[in-house]
Amino acid sequence: MPSTTRPIRIGMIVPSSNTCLEPQSYRILGERRDVTLHFTRINVTRIALDESSDKQFDAAGMRAAAELLATSEVDVIAWNGTSGSWLGATHDHELVAEITDATGIPATTSTLAYLAAFKEFGTERIGLFTPYTGDVNEAVIESYAREGIKTIDHRHLDLSHNESFARVTDQEMLPGSLELAAAKPDALVYLCTNLYGANIAADVEERTGVPVLDSVAVTLWHSLKLAGAPLLAPRWGRLLAD
Repeated sequence: MPSTTRPIRIGMIVPSSNTCLEPQSYRILGERRDVTLHFTRINVTRIALDESSDKQFDAAGMRAAAELLATSEVDVIAWNGTSGSWLGATHDHELVAEITDATGIPATTSTLAYLAAFKEFGTERIGLFTPYTGDVNEAVIESYAREGIKTIDHRHLDLSHNESFARVTDQEMLPGSLELAAAKPDALVYLCTNLYGANIAADVEERTGVPVLDSVAVTLWHSLKLAGAPLLAPRWGRLLAD
């Protein structure tokens, strides 16, 4: 007979061209056996401020992906993408309501995970680092401002092809990260779930004293919180530690 006990199951909806968040999420969990991760994908290949890009994040596709995850009886469903950070938090609140209505399962998104983290840690002033184009960054800054979050400085790598984001190296991220941290924000935000920002979180925090919030780590942190599971090891961002 099957066991009546099992690990907590976290379901994640993944951008199709994302090659970072799955291996990185497993890396962050390490040897833990109390949680398992389960993924399904939607078609996302390009990040820009236009209609064809925005359509990638329509509720209908998210709902279908969530319904697939629900067949695995997951305990939480997360849209593991940051599109709500430029489309606006209302978009993601509606998305979460759609997912939970369809499945009966609690849900979150990377954007809502960030907003929960900002509230929990009293974060009001951030340094923003993304692989995106400048106009996407400006849209994020405006969206965050509506939520009471001030971006005191930002850096962007002017990329739009989603697959390319995961090929950004630690060495390419570090100089801009240290420049942003020098302004002493409440936190340095690596915004993109296809960016390996968590890899350098501990190094940046040690060098600067500024907390780091990485999208993959923050989404996993919020999913664990919603599931009532222990949180993360401090190397992935000290604010997210258990």
